[in-house]
Amino acid sequence: CHQYTNKSCEECLKNVTCLWCASSGRCVEYPVRRILPPADLCELRSARWGVCWVNFEALIIAMSVVGGTILIMLGVCCCCCCCKKKSKKQVSEGPDKDDERAAREREKRRVRQEERRAEMKSRHDEI
Repeated sequence: CHQYTNKSCEECLKNVTCLWCASSGRCVEYPVRRILPPADLCELRSARWGVCWVNFEALIIAMSVVGGTILIMLGVCCCCCCCKKKSKKQVSEGPDKDDERAAREREKRRVRQEERRAEMKSRHDEI
């Protein structure tokens, strides 16, 4: 990588193990043991790796924004799904309760009608 120092960024980055420092014009080996290059090697806003048009600072900010947006969207989707399930459960419980109430009312009416019939039959038999 050192042979490309003071040449162009494109020439340096043809080798994927190289890191271009735009402020100093140096081409150095990328420190693979660390995720981000140390400040004494090159500042984040000047460091280029892979492509010349993106620096590490912009890359970190963009990835943070995208990651945060994805997490927020997942949270909102989970909340919406939970709310939808709760509302469906309440809606499905509602008609069941109404049906049970209507069935109890029909049974009460039927029992009262049976009692009236029995009473009317007994009066009729008395006569």
